[in-house]
Amino acid sequence: MNKVTLIGNVGKDAQVRNFDNGKLASFTLVTKETYTNKNNEEITSTTWHNVVAFGKVAEVCKRLAFKGKAVSVEGKLNYRSYKNKENKTVYVTEIQVYRIEPVNTVEN
Repeated sequence: MNKVTLIGNVGKDAQVRNFDNGKLASFTLVTKETYTNKNNEEITSTTWHNVVAFGKVAEVCKRLAFKGKAVSVEGKLNYRSYKNKENKTVYVTEIQVYRIEPVNTVEN
């Protein structure tokens, strides 16, 4: 089963694009994890995630996903590639969201 659940803060407002066959929303989500290393130092690890949503979920993202907002997303891990202007292959890892909800706070 390919399922991802993330809770974090939106890094940039969702951008929604319209296509003939529907809508696509995209935004970034930042998650943070804090741990104590062997020297008893608190370390914070930050990870940025690319998030996409289609159709009705894209509309929900448009309403909920704005910079700094804490959200929970559920979806699947997706890998894709494309050729850029220099004809080089660019590889993309993203979360394809099928559910997004606001959360009250996210600990940093």
